[in-house]
Amino acid sequence: MPGRHLQPDPGKGDPNTIGGYMAVHDRPAAFEGSDGLSYSVELAVDETPSESLPSAGFILFLRWRRVGEQGVDGHLETEYLTHAYTAGEARAQLGALSLNDVRRELESLIESRREKPSRRWWDVMKDEGE
Repeated sequence: MPGRHLQPDPGKGDPNTIGGYMAVHDRPAAFEGSDGLSYSVELAVDETPSESLPSAGFILFLRWRRVGEQGVDGHLETEYLTHAYTAGEARAQLGALSLNDVRRELESLIESRREKPSRRWWDVMKDEGE
């Protein structure tokens, strides 16, 4: 399916926020992560057991396949970032996050899932030389 190119409409919102960017460009925002993979952004809302703030918002990052047929290969999701009385309020609060804040959330998730080496590289090199 070929992509579509629509002219941005700056009258639809602030393109420096995630919600505004998505409205102005009429498509989901996307980022390339520090892991070299591409991620689309979805603003999502869940119900919570809280009576005072029964809706909570989080960001779902869809990771796109790098090789082969185009498609989603996995996802990352934040903890709840917003809490509100209605789903619409929670989504609006998410939409007000700056693009930089959303990118920081993505990078934090990528970093938390990186494999940490169990041994320092110089210890491995030392063992191989023996």
